[in-house]
Amino acid sequence: MTGSKPKTPPNCAMVLFGAHGDLTKRLVVPALYNLACAGQLPKNFALIGVDHNDCTADQWRKELHDFLEGLSKGKGEATEKKIDEAVWKKLADTMDYIVGDFTKDKTYNDIKDKLATLESKTDGNALFYLAVADRFFGPVVDALGKAGLVTEDGKNWRRVVIEKPFGHDLESAKALNARVLKQLKEEQVYRIDHFLGKETVQNIMALRFANGLFEPIWNRDRIDHVQITVSETVGVETRAGFYEVTGALRDMVPNHVFQLVAMTAMEPPVSFDADAVRAKKAEVFKAMHPLKPADAVRGQYDAGEIDGKKVQAYRDEAGVKKDSATETFVAMRLTIDNWRWAGVPFYLRTGKRMSKRDTEIAIQFKNAPYTLFRETPVNELDCNWLILQIQPDEGIKMRFNAKKPGTEMALESVTMNFNYADWFKEAPAVGYETLLYDVFIGDGTLFQRADQVEAAWAVVDPILTAWAAETPKDFPNYASGSAGPTASDELLRRDGRKWRAIR
Repeated sequence: MTGSKPKTPPNCAMVLFGAHGDLTKRLVVPALYNLACAGQLPKNFALIGVDHNDCTADQWRKELHDFLEGLSKGKGEATEKKIDEAVWKKLADTMDYIVGDFTKDKTYNDIKDKLATLESKTDGNALFYLAVADRFFGPVVDALGKAGLVTEDGKNWRRVVIEKPFGHDLESAKALNARVLKQLKEEQVYRIDHFLGKETVQNIMALRFANGLFEPIWNRDRIDHVQITVSETVGVETRAGFYEVTGALRDMVPNHVFQLVAMTAMEPPVSFDADAVRAKKAEVFKAMHPLKPADAVRGQYDAGEIDGKKVQAYRDEAGVKKDSATETFVAMRLTIDNWRWAGVPFYLRTGKRMSKRDTEIAIQFKNAPYTLFRETPVNELDCNWLILQIQPDEGIKMRFNAKKPGTEMALESVTMNFNYADWFKEAPAVGYETLLYDVFIGDGTLFQRADQVEAAWAVVDPILTAWAAETPKDFPNYASGSAGPTASDELLRRDGRKWRAIR
């Protein structure tokens, strides 16, 4: 995240637990391939896959190649139009594979032996990536510590990347942090959130802190409220086993959505040093009031229609209970009690099977006085908005009032657009490239610290407790292809506001 990264990261080995998993195939390996295309992998690099599947290194390489080739043809998270076989061969030549049970000492002894053979090439540096189910996070870290694999001697480094979910509530997050930090120092732990790898998310800090135009008005004196929307058209698909015990709030809010809040609300750091940035993010979470049941709405999608195609209800999805009380939508009203944001509500919503795929941060500024226009045909001035579009089309929009051509003082709301694609040639990316590169060079700016994780869970924990004590009687309560349950509209209506349309 720093402004002057070295072109080539230091030599290292990357041990990838969950080598046959969907995350490895769909995101991690494509990101490594894209880094290889950009010349941003370590000069001497080794990738060691670890999983229980009985296969050879050659079979693993072929499996990944075939999957990547499918992605390049538009079957998923696209990378290039066509695989550069020379680049792929260079990456594939670094790959090896270990068959192992994550719970057995032998697996870690085999890893230790393999790393020892690579030490002259990798300078003893090693990254352990846990692309595994969250139930293995604690056991794998324990075993790494027991085997001496995460001990640093001052000449080399050892780092561990942990995927989400990092805990399921405040208590489990605290327990997992305590367990991990018995074996590792905080600076060795990289709690990854792929949302923070998106260019537009990172650009929030550039927009705010590199422009004298925005920061002076980025406060409660000028801003009326903030809306953050993360809507998806997809349903639960094949993830029912995970989703039934997780739900929309745990899956999205304490990590993805709260990271967008933190980027929007944080105070300016004194530098882009990782600790300086993360300290300011942690302050945001600590200033949030814990949510009350009246501050949040949950929903579950019913059957409906999206893009002209009929889709089924959540309860009819494979692997979902017929009386499931799992939420697929959540909306909330959040308050941040500090000098910058006191009195400015943050409205958050995220859900599946909604009308459009859309992630945006929309900031509404306070209205101008109407008095000047009392003699004109203007009953009410439209609001001024600054809209940061995260996906699918990355960009920034500003809405303001302008005079319509003609003899009368007639106003109309107009939009100024900045689209990333119009200005920059974007390198192929799946969202993990920047994050992996930052782990290689030891930059923790875009990764969550232990206190951030716990502070975020503390905000939503009262809602989880309240929802666990009661079964919703109105599920399913929104049609697929809609903007969510009507109760989420009421959440804003009682404050005299309304959601922006999902476009």
